[in-house]
Amino acid sequence: MASIWKFPGKMGFIPLSATRPDGRYGTRAASVVAVASVVGITALAWGYLAYQAWAMDHMDVVDMAMPNAREWGPFDLALVFTMWVVMMIGMMAPSASPVLLLFARIRHERRSRVSSGMASGLFLLGYLLAWTAFSAAATLIQWGLHSAMLISPAMVGTSPLLGGAVLVAAGIYQWTPAKHACLNHCRSPLGFLLNEWRDGARGALVMGWRHGLYCTGCCGLLMLVLFVVGVMNLLWIALLAAFVLLEKNLPQGRWVSHATGLALVAWGSGMALGIPR
Repeated sequence: MASIWKFPGKMGFIPLSATRPDGRYGTRAASVVAVASVVGITALAWGYLAYQAWAMDHMDVVDMAMPNAREWGPFDLALVFTMWVVMMIGMMAPSASPVLLLFARIRHERRSRVSSGMASGLFLLGYLLAWTAFSAAATLIQWGLHSAMLISPAMVGTSPLLGGAVLVAAGIYQWTPAKHACLNHCRSPLGFLLNEWRDGARGALVMGWRHGLYCTGCCGLLMLVLFVVGVMNLLWIALLAAFVLLEKNLPQGRWVSHATGLALVAWGSGMALGIPR
């Protein structure tokens, strides 16, 4: 019989085998399903982003649905919102892999009425819903920048002062207690699951949502850097996605945050003061 850890909280117990890489009783299959889901949606998201970026550079030969260069209507808002949602899926789904894998193993061991595959899918859905809410906020921000003519048709910020302020704010946030509180939750998937466990399909969705909220609290301000370097700049999208993954998983993640914060403050200060890059 598998050993278990007992805890007084909502979770009740975690089978010890679920926390080991060599856990038995089909946990490997549950992990494969979880990884395949993340890889699949990430690949689709990046395919969409690559096409959008290419089409923006070839608008003379491609008939592409783009936001209006003048006043936006509901269709333009929907286009930008869709772009942000897909972008956040491509950037953030990979960083959810550690907690999703552990969740799938634990769910399988508990032999819930909800299959581990379905529960993992609901957990991932909840996580992405949190980033969808962030995407709605980013869309409204972009709408405001567009209306104030502070962002170009190529979706690059046009105000050095505003761009510098965004970079400085993102850099300072890297040092704040709120940033590190959220980062600690993201870096400790087992601790998150122990404190937040809920049974059933609704429980899986809520857990994913809550984990997504911690993740947006950790990385949301960094995503706004895209307004400075270009919302559809694929290189920067990839760099930010890689940074988030490293920050959450490297043993020196906190120091990575601090160093990045200093670099962003220096970059933003130089931009605001008009210092050439």
